[in-house]
Amino acid sequence: MDRYQRQMMLPEIGEQGQQRLSQARVLVVGAGGLGSTLLPLLVGAGVGYIRLYDDDEVALHNLHRQTLFDMQDVAQPKVISAQRALLRRNPLVRVEPLPLPLTASNVQQALHNIDLVIDAADNFAVTYQLSDACHPLGIPLISASVLGRQGYVGGFCGSAPSYRALFPCLPTSAANCNTAGVMGPAVAALGALQAQMALSVLLGFAPSPLGCLVNCDFVHWHFRQFRFDGAGEPDQPGVPFIDTRLLSAEDCIVELRSREEAPVSVAAWAQRILPQQLDAWQPPADRRIVLVCASGIRAAQAASALAQRGCTRLAILAANRP
Repeated sequence: MDRYQRQMMLPEIGEQGQQRLSQARVLVVGAGGLGSTLLPLLVGAGVGYIRLYDDDEVALHNLHRQTLFDMQDVAQPKVISAQRALLRRNPLVRVEPLPLPLTASNVQQALHNIDLVIDAADNFAVTYQLSDACHPLGIPLISASVLGRQGYVGGFCGSAPSYRALFPCLPTSAANCNTAGVMGPAVAALGALQAQMALSVLLGFAPSPLGCLVNCDFVHWHFRQFRFDGAGEPDQPGVPFIDTRLLSAEDCIVELRSREEAPVSVAAWAQRILPQQLDAWQPPADRRIVLVCASGIRAAQAASALAQRGCTRLAILAANRP
C-alpha cells in the first residue's frame, strides 16, 4: 500500500477507504480535455476499474489541453492511448477502453455494474442521456462543462436531483470548444474538480458533492457554489434523445436542416420542414415525431413548440451524434 500512503494517512480514508476505492467501478464518458486530468487522478488514487467511452482520435490541436497525450498519439484512438498512459502510471488498476460514442442505444450497457458515472464529454446531448439513464437507477453522475475561461462541475442523480431538475431546458447556443475556443488550465481545473467530487462520493464523504454545483470563472476570478438538493424534478419527462438505431419506419421524421446543411437526411422517409415552417405544419396524431438537427438545439425548440400544440410523442435526434 506504499503507493497510496499519503492519502491513506487521512483519517477519513485509511485502509478501509482505500479498499472501497479498489473495489469501485466507474464509467467515464470522454477522454479529451476533462478526461486527461481526471483519469490520471482516479488511477493515481487507486480506483479499481474504469470503463472508458470515446470514439475520437487524438488530433494535434488537442495537445494544448489534453495532457494525457503526446505527439506519438496523434491519429490514434483516444481510449487506447489513454489506457496505455494510465497503466504506465498504475498497473494495479483496470481500464477498459471502448472506442465508441455514448448513445441512447448503448447507454444501458455502458451503465451495467457501474457505481458512479463521470460525464467528461462536454456535450449536452450526452449529459441529458446520462442523467436520464442514471436517475432512475440511482447511479451518481458527476458532470462538467467548460468554455473559454469559464465552466462548472456538479453532482447529480444518486441521492441528488437529476440534471434536468437543475437544467430543464436545453441551451440556446451550441457553442463548444471546437467553435468558441478554450484554455487548457481552465479545462484541467474543472477535470480536477470532477475527480475530487467522484472520489468524495466513492468514499462517502460528508457533505456529499451530490446536489452541489460549483461555477468557476477564470475571467473575473469568481468561484461560487450552491446546493440544489431541494430542486424538484420536472412535472413532465423531458423529450428523450435517440439515435438512428432507434428509428422506426412508423416514426414521423422531421428534418429541420436545409438541403445545403444536410443534403441527405437520416432516413429516406424523412420530411424536410424548416423551423420557420413548423407553424403551418399539421403534425400526425398517432405517430412519434422525431425532430432532427445537428446538435439538438433546434430540435428541442421545435419539440417545445409542438408540445404546446398537444404533441406528446416526441424525440430528438442530434445528427452530429451517431
